[in-house]
Amino acid sequence: MTKEEVTYKGLELVGLAGDARSNYLLALQAAKKGDFAKADALIAEGNEMIVEAHKAQTELIQTEAAGDYSDLTLLMVHGQDHLMTTILLKDILVTLLDVYKQQK
Repeated sequence: MTKEEVTYKGLELVGLAGDARSNYLLALQAAKKGDFAKADALIAEGNEMIVEAHKAQTELIQTEAAGDYSDLTLLMVHGQDHLMTTILLKDILVTLLDVYKQQK
């Protein structure tokens, strides 16, 4: 995998994780208003984006495991950071939604 391809995968991770993060934060706003159907739909959309981001991440891992190693790029590391913090946000969000649902 070339350095440019690794950079592209980094951009892909940033975009997908960023979109998922936006959906998760919108879901939280919907839940605060008691619109749990909308919140659940936004979470489902965000989850689909995370699945796609995981596919890109897995491709990088498999390529490296096969011995085709390319230098890491700052953009790829940034993409990994976005993905992991978005996954953490999702985990926290699911717990918050449970709390909101119990209060309603």
